[in-house]
Amino acid sequence: MTDTTNFEDKYSDDSFWEKVKKYAKDAGFEVIEKALWLYYAYQEKSTPAWAKATIIGALGYFISPLDAIPDLTPVVGYADDLGVLALAVGTVATYITDEVKAKAAEKLKEWFG
Repeated sequence: MTDTTNFEDKYSDDSFWEKVKKYAKDAGFEVIEKALWLYYAYQEKSTPAWAKATIIGALGYFISPLDAIPDLTPVVGYADDLGVLALAVGTVATYITDEVKAKAAEKLKEWFG
């Protein structure tokens, strides 16, 4: 998997929401679901600094247009993003609470129906 530590500086709330809103349909439900789980887990005060660093690295990778497989590549453009997001989800799973998943589900329902 890709080392996400070089992508931490790519993350900001504004850039995250801009990417998600613009590319949600292209990226697909599963990619956006994982991204939102991580985003909302990051917002929780109880999430420790090491987990937040992991989350920011993964979300920075997701936001960055310069990743392993360019996001504009048809069909597979978001496969690497999903891999990085899934790895981060697995690493910080303890902090992805039911409340975090509910917030993500609400947003997903708005976008995907």
